[in-house]
Amino acid sequence: MAEQGLLVLFGSQTGTAQDTAERLGREAQRRHLRCRVQALDSCDLANLIHEPLVVFVCATTGQGDPPDNMKMFWRFLFRKSLPASSLCQLDYAVLGLGDSSYPKFNFIAKKLHKRLLQLGGNPLLPVALGDDQHDLGPDAVVDPWLVALWEKILALYPLPPGREIISPDMRLPPKYTLHYLPEDSPDPEGALLQPAAPRGAPCELQPFPARMVSNQRLTAQAHFQDVRLIEFDIAGSGITFSAGDVVMIQPQNCPEDVQQFCQLLRLEPHRRFVLEPTEPGTSLPPLLPQPCTIQYLVTHYLDISCVPRRSFFELLASFSTNELEREKLQEFSSAQGQEELFSYCNRPRRTTLEVLWDFPHSTCAIPADYLLDLIPRIRPRAFSIASSLLAHPERMQILVAVVRYKTRLSKPRRGLCSSWLASLNPEQGDVRVPLWVKKGGMKFPADPATPVIMIGPGTGVAPFRAAIQERVALGRRGNCLFFGCRHQSKDFYCQAEWEELVTKGFLTLFTAFSRDQEEKVYVQHRIRENGKLVWELLSSENAHIYLAG
Repeated sequence: MAEQGLLVLFGSQTGTAQDTAERLGREAQRRHLRCRVQALDSCDLANLIHEPLVVFVCATTGQGDPPDNMKMFWRFLFRKSLPASSLCQLDYAVLGLGDSSYPKFNFIAKKLHKRLLQLGGNPLLPVALGDDQHDLGPDAVVDPWLVALWEKILALYPLPPGREIISPDMRLPPKYTLHYLPEDSPDPEGALLQPAAPRGAPCELQPFPARMVSNQRLTAQAHFQDVRLIEFDIAGSGITFSAGDVVMIQPQNCPEDVQQFCQLLRLEPHRRFVLEPTEPGTSLPPLLPQPCTIQYLVTHYLDISCVPRRSFFELLASFSTNELEREKLQEFSSAQGQEELFSYCNRPRRTTLEVLWDFPHSTCAIPADYLLDLIPRIRPRAFSIASSLLAHPERMQILVAVVRYKTRLSKPRRGLCSSWLASLNPEQGDVRVPLWVKKGGMKFPADPATPVIMIGPGTGVAPFRAAIQERVALGRRGNCLFFGCRHQSKDFYCQAEWEELVTKGFLTLFTAFSRDQEEKVYVQHRIRENGKLVWELLSSENAHIYLAG
């Protein structure tokens, strides 16, 4: 065990499971246990049989699906050819993170636990099922479960003689040290932003810098919601996609926020640095160039607009030199302070940058070495592709509703990616957006005779626009669309396009404009009114029905 240490494997979609896995890693360090924290798909699965102790932390996405970074592991684990005693050497524990408002609550964690048992694994504890719906969030389950887990682990692998658990008041070393380069070293910034020639299909670690061709507002200027139809040129990318697929876009922070962050932390934006791992064997962040500038790090990597997690407050408290601020930060990071943290941070959607403003003394004491421990990386955002390559070769279009809403905070909340995309103007120069494509969950029928009923209110119509363009290009009729929005004159996306297809006999269109009359009318009312046609298509013509929104 001393050699191997503990292995913590996570399957994470939004970062919560990864954050919890990293918390486990820190707690292992405090107990003098060697610990590796990895995404499930980056682990060498063949070596799993030699691991003595593994903790799995996994989320459930969609309708009981595994997160993207554990899909290969999932397929491997459920191979029928695996012998029943494959994992008889393995002590393990499974921690699930889910949301009980979904029918398949923590489905992946439950199924994983059961499968590991089937393969001979020895569970240290029953599977833990964290729930987002709990008043205290998943921590209500995670905290007591971790206490029980460490009791079990320390009973199996006691602390070395003379060693004690490192107190929570002692700050652990950073994951990386940041070494500033001399001021006169050559500037990498120009090279950083040049689109590299893609090697193989674009992916998260190697996105394609697509040129934005157009950025058109579809909603009336007077309408409260700003919705864009954005087109990219993907010529030379090697990207292919079909209806139902999803484009992943890597956004960046706005210049004002980057400037504020650098001022608050007294960082010089143009200083260059290289990162060095503190522990041998720790890999460098794959999406950060070496050397790098502070400006690039804050603009492209650190998610300063996310709502910070509990671990953020815990680490920030350890830097604080101000007693009042430190007490408040410690309260927010304690189990007892979670309700107050929720009302300070989560309910009003307060951002990391805003929290740093609220704790100025602690903020200016943050060592640059800890930036990557304190603030997670910016995650890519997914958008349904709203066009077909058959209709628009070498182009890709998306429908983007710009996220903007009010909470009790004076400043409106803005979606990072949608606001960034909306701010880009391809008429003012060469605008590049890093993107790659993922297979979507929607599959349209291969048989051209099969009718398709699509229900797509609002921007939910995006994948159906791709499907209709694809099917029309292949000469397929039998396309039935139920579209809903507020006002025919304000947010009826792609109206002229739909009406032309109706005229040509390629589309049957039913619309519901909820606010254009006294009584609100939604797509479900139109489905009920046309129940006879819907039933006829389903029962006699074996139609497929799709819903997005």
